[in-house]
Amino acid sequence: MPLPSQIRRIVLTGFMGAGKSTVGDLLAEKLAWTFVDVDKEIEARAGMTVAAIFAKRGEQAFRALEATVIRNLSEREELVLALGGGALETESTRTLWNELGSTCVVFLDAPLEVLVERCLAQPGPVERPVLADRDRLLRRFESRLPHYRAAHVTLATQALSPAEVADRILDSIAKRFANEAAAESVPLR
Repeated sequence: MPLPSQIRRIVLTGFMGAGKSTVGDLLAEKLAWTFVDVDKEIEARAGMTVAAIFAKRGEQAFRALEATVIRNLSEREELVLALGGGALETESTRTLWNELGSTCVVFLDAPLEVLVERCLAQPGPVERPVLADRDRLLRRFESRLPHYRAAHVTLATQALSPAEVADRILDSIAKRFANEAAAESVPLR
């Protein structure tokens, strides 16, 4: 099923380990669009890793920089954007995606245990100190879930390969927006 023409941006959200970067790259390739990982963009602009920004400047400074980068990127079309896991905690970022047309926000959902396993399997898990404090990690995960669940599309990824996730995202977007277009064309009585 082809992507509806009104969709000019796909924004991937979810907790760390959800596969946003891997799937985002695959999606962009399938669509012949540009892929941007917000965390990588922040690192390029700041000249240091996300972990270093947190350590040297603090989370508040990181979130301000993140919101600015996201706002700048939101002007681009034919874009697949992977948000950092905490990006939607910033109200201005949530508002931006709710008010910006031509954008589909997709929540890549998986149980916390699966996400932690994925993170630990990645190179450099020591750069994620939050993984060491599981109680804090659980609180963070649960506090973000309502923001993630407000996405246009939610896709359970636990049993899927990244390629399958990318294909299902495209199918889900096509179906959702085809249904919305059909509902809008039905006259009210």
